Amino acid sequence: MAEIGPYSNYRLTARLELANKPGIFARVAAALAEEGANLGAVDIVSATKTRMVRDVTFDVHNEDHGEKVLGRLSALPDVTVLSASDRIFLLHLGGKIRVEGKFPVSTRNVLSMVYTPGVGRVAQAIAKDTSKVYALTSKSNSVAVVTDGSAVLGLGNLGPEAALPVMEGKVMLFKELAGIDAWPLCLNTQDPDEIVRIVEGIAPGFGAINLEDIGAPRCFEIERRLKASLDIPVMHDDQHGTAVVILAALTNALTVTGKRLGSIRIVVNGLGAAGTACCRMLLAAGVSHLVGCDKEGIILQGEADELRACRTNLSTCLTRDKPTGSLRDALKGADVFIGLSVGNLLTGEDLDVMAADRIVFAMANPDPEVPPELAASHCRIFATGRSDYPNQINNALAFPGIFRGALDVQATDINEPMKLAAAKAIAQTIPQGALSEDYIIPSLFDKDVVPCVARAVAAAARDSGVARRRAKADDLPFPV
Repeated sequence: MAEIGPYSNYRLTARLELANKPGIFARVAAALAEEGANLGAVDIVSATKTRMVRDVTFDVHNEDHGEKVLGRLSALPDVTVLSASDRIFLLHLGGKIRVEGKFPVSTRNVLSMVYTPGVGRVAQAIAKDTSKVYALTSKSNSVAVVTDGSAVLGLGNLGPEAALPVMEGKVMLFKELAGIDAWPLCLNTQDPDEIVRIVEGIAPGFGAINLEDIGAPRCFEIERRLKASLDIPVMHDDQHGTAVVILAALTNALTVTGKRLGSIRIVVNGLGAAGTACCRMLLAAGVSHLVGCDKEGIILQGEADELRACRTNLSTCLTRDKPTGSLRDALKGADVFIGLSVGNLLTGEDLDVMAADRIVFAMANPDPEVPPELAASHCRIFATGRSDYPNQINNALAFPGIFRGALDVQATDINEPMKLAAAKAIAQTIPQGALSEDYIIPSLFDKDVVPCVARAVAAAARDSGVARRRAKADDLPFPV
């Protein structure tokens, strides 16, 4: 069962009507304890001489456990379950986002300027010079978050409707963390040709495209084709956002352990979208010894120059039909393990074959490749993708600042130098004197992260020649 803690994913509030006499609530508390539910807040809603209504909040392990607990409460004498609510579903009622204008349309004069006839003059001006669309519309601060629902979180191919609440959450982070107006676009097709055609069709209304939760290997083709055909940035966040944050965390982990990027041996397990992008990013950053594994075993290895030469298309270096060893073979003598695969794959003893002061990033969710309680005593630094352990590697540390910086200079692309700059900026957000085994990556709520990343990305865009706007620092939301 999943653990119950302060950030439980299954927290219920039951409204109970109780006989107003001694011992009744004690029965409720005892029943919750016997069923393994964790009692939280208790609030009195109303009371009379004979009846009392209370809202009782408690954590459970999962949905089935919640139903069992509610059934047990319903069976108690002098207790009636009036209603039960799940706080996560309540938070999603009616959706999590909405559109608002920047100012009210409260008079006929304002209406005539924001819409017809006044807006016609603006449309004509843009028709004469399309570059004015950035100054006179929301395009300069708008990102389309595009998905086909084929790889939703770690849940699989759930379809576009089920992907919508996830995309709504993503656009909330864009707005909250970087001030970007993002829009969820859930497509009712999983055909790469159709997806490319649709995104090309809607691109004029957006300053950038964020591809999200699109399964491999189609995601590689879709991103490649869109980057080639569009003059606005396109980034598949599941690939590159994850890779950027992993590189940032690894940079600081190496500082703590006193090791160097160019001399360490790294094993990446799971060569899907995120794993492949991670390998490409590590090679671009200067890693010389890299082994890639998947369920077949070792399917990516070779000389550093050879791997770097094919990093834009690592599929040409993969040997899925001819694995050269097992994951445990790959781990022998390795300094770093990066898992982007499945949970509970390794034991503590498996880690012991690695080099001393080993670094383990077990990113599978919700269960990491090696149980955290086991890994702690078998490695120097341990990180996961979870929020309930130290060192959470979360791609939300990367994408808001990357897109903010790209939009600020009207970049035509999000290229390798921009991603490397983002990783360096995230790493440098933590002063070197503050780094420790349990603090190699900043918090998602660290207010310095997005501005630092945005400045670094904008500068890299200018230096690499993909910035259309060489703006003054005080013109931008996060000065560069």
